[in-house]
Amino acid sequence: MADKSKGTWNATHLPDLTGRTAVVTGANSGIGLTAATALAGAGAHVVFAVRDPKRGEAAARTVNGSTEVRRLDLADLSSVREFAAAWEGPLNLLLNNAGVMMLPQQRTRDGFEMQFGTNHLGHFALTNLLLPHITDRVVTVSSGLHKGGSGTINFDDLNLAANYNPTGAYAQSKLANLLFTLELQRRLTESGSPVRATAAHPGYAATNLQSHAASPVSRVFMKIGNRFMAQDDRAGSLPTLYAATQDLPGASYVGPDGFGEMRGAPTLVGRSAAASDPAAARRLWTVSEELTGVGFPTVTVPGTPTAASTPGS
Repeated sequence: MADKSKGTWNATHLPDLTGRTAVVTGANSGIGLTAATALAGAGAHVVFAVRDPKRGEAAARTVNGSTEVRRLDLADLSSVREFAAAWEGPLNLLLNNAGVMMLPQQRTRDGFEMQFGTNHLGHFALTNLLLPHITDRVVTVSSGLHKGGSGTINFDDLNLAANYNPTGAYAQSKLANLLFTLELQRRLTESGSPVRATAAHPGYAATNLQSHAASPVSRVFMKIGNRFMAQDDRAGSLPTLYAATQDLPGASYVGPDGFGEMRGAPTLVGRSAAASDPAAARRLWTVSEELTGVGFPTVTVPGTPTAASTPGS
């Protein structure tokens, strides 16, 4: 069972991961790099799935353990398909970590609002395309800010073209991460798959993610917060590592146990009512299938690779 001793759990408590393979998106910096470092240190072979292979190679050289670097641009579905098509053999852990935060209004290569397209749709397509290979866990990194913005998914205008707000767009994408995890677990359970889908959030962790905020004022406040209030990226990666390796129920959500879930040791945390809505989760899944052209794969014998299905499965 999971080690629930508050205030004590850290990366030294990871189980022996020798012989296991993990993909970490956005592993070249921040929480992705610290998580990848910890997994490799525990014996896993870690694939750095990154947009810039040169930066990925530089990051991988700082890690003691078995690593490799593969290109993946989550803002380009053709890149997602290329990454998945090249995968061979079992994959024990997929860590959907990469993301963008509070950007000025812009679109992905496929025309989606950048934060929703990268943080949700890119990982939605990647997960479903790789799922026939996955044997253990899918962990998707969300945020406590999933409760912000309108608090719901704007199904009438997913690109927020009529009223774009960087913070609201980020909140929508992080809410989508939790609804995706909820529906993915439902489908996995229904199909008889042993794979579990979990989610995590880092609390307030000092990373370079905040430096790309659209508002200069926001960037200043985040810089101050990073210096005086935030925990470091190692502590920020602990909820993700906990969700990836501990014996937790499917659809679990892990975050820090401190005040406001801003910092502290990893523990199971709550989510908004909107993030727990099964009807919204199913609706988002259907829309995501339509937008990406990728559906839930047909599961036959658990652990046996099968081809990804077309939408509507």
